[in-house]
Amino acid sequence: MKILHLDSSILADASASRVLSAAVVEELRTRNPDAQVTFRDLVKSPIAHLDGPIASGFRNPGAEAADDTTRAEHALSEILVSELLASDVVVVGAPMYNFSVASQLKAWLDRVAQPGRTFRYTENGPVGLAGDKVVVVASTRGGMYSTGPAGVMDHQESYLKAFFGFLGIKRVHFVRAELLTKGAELRSTSMRQALDNVPTIVANLFAEQGVQS
Repeated sequence: MKILHLDSSILADASASRVLSAAVVEELRTRNPDAQVTFRDLVKSPIAHLDGPIASGFRNPGAEAADDTTRAEHALSEILVSELLASDVVVVGAPMYNFSVASQLKAWLDRVAQPGRTFRYTENGPVGLAGDKVVVVASTRGGMYSTGPAGVMDHQESYLKAFFGFLGIKRVHFVRAELLTKGAELRSTSMRQALDNVPTIVANLFAEQGVQS
């Protein structure tokens, strides 16, 4: 098993999503000690946001990079998409920032959405090419968005599910902790419940067809 582990919280050791994503990876490795893990901290090692010259590396086949910096960015785009395509399970630490994902995570998403590699357009619409893999999102929010009136502002989980679905990845699971800014007691309870759910979620992954231990 190959695991791609991404973290995008700006809060370092104070991050709830980093705690949850690490717990998911630990549980995966407990069930499969031979698992190979590729880890990317998208905050400590940020990925440049997409611009025209960077995008030309995978949107305009055969385009020549104008300088060494752009060539290096094209090479990075290839590394990032190759890591995704080679993985069996992708674990994403994804806090909600202003109702969506962190810009650091968005930069990674923009780099791996590559025509001809992770999706293609056909006369019948887009087709995902990323393969039959699994995504587990460690989702953290300050308020309550999974139920109640604030749900209409959830452009975090809904976006990630839609994005990976566009790439052909239909199995997207969430380990969720909410109400994290509503006092120490609610934060502690939510994190404890989320961590308690990790073994069950991972066990269900191994029960799914295509996820082997």
